[in-house]
Amino acid sequence: MARRERKPRRLRAPRTLERQLVTPEGVPLNLRLGSAGARAGAFVVDAIIMLAVLIGASLMILALAIGGPRGAASMYAVVWLLGFFLLRNFYFVLFEAGKRAATPGKRLMKLRVVSRDGGRLTGSAVLARNLMREVEIFLPLIFLAFAFAEGMATAWTATLALGWSSILLFLPLFNRDRLRGGDLIGGTWVVERETRKLGEDLLVQTAHERDRARIAPFTAAELDTYGAFELQRLEEVLRRNDRADLYAVATAIRRKLGRQEEGYDHAFLEAYYGALRHHLERKLLFGQRKRDKYDRIGAS
Repeated sequence: MARRERKPRRLRAPRTLERQLVTPEGVPLNLRLGSAGARAGAFVVDAIIMLAVLIGASLMILALAIGGPRGAASMYAVVWLLGFFLLRNFYFVLFEAGKRAATPGKRLMKLRVVSRDGGRLTGSAVLARNLMREVEIFLPLIFLAFAFAEGMATAWTATLALGWSSILLFLPLFNRDRLRGGDLIGGTWVVERETRKLGEDLLVQTAHERDRARIAPFTAAELDTYGAFELQRLEEVLRRNDRADLYAVATAIRRKLGRQEEGYDHAFLEAYYGALRHHLERKLLFGQRKRDKYDRIGAS
């Protein structure tokens, strides 16, 4: 009896939190998703802040209810319930809709919320992702607390409420993009916030300026070599900022122009892009437009 050949075992690619987000302008951004531990820590910090605010507001409402008229107790209860609803929902909305797109807990854990399509984070997305938390956590727990208070709680109701909250609470652990229900509906990611030191930024900026200073000014003949089509392609290369593409394009342009500079490809292409764009805009004012490098005449 012939032995069956064992199929080679397919190795799974290791899971990583690195993601690439492409903005509507075509600029790729490398991001790192927030870990489950960081997100849990941020939520605990925010929960502590909300609990402190809730206790302070409850004590104030209780003092007003004790010193107020007898029939106002129900009104104060309604105010407390409304305030609790606004606190647990709009605490997150107000902070995440701001410039930093992060609550105090997320800022402490160096996290922020971004849109998964690369566009601007909208108020509707922030509202959707946070109102979903009401369904994920608060409504089942409030239902369970009400059932216990009214004496209607059973083992089944407790299991159902706690099971519902647990499944949705731990949902980010079971998908590769670390998305909770609110992220799925709002189209958002929670990512790590980059924190570069000022010294590093100054060193990078100084090195870039030094490279730009090494590049000799471009002559009119060198700028006449290419047209609007090549300018657009060059802009795309600069946006991608891929080292191999920058080297290949810079080498090709230097060879075409007869230049001998080597290295600092990004600075060279930025300088040539700025000079070529200014050159073409000036010629366009005089009714001349060079469509591409093959357009020798320049139609008006």
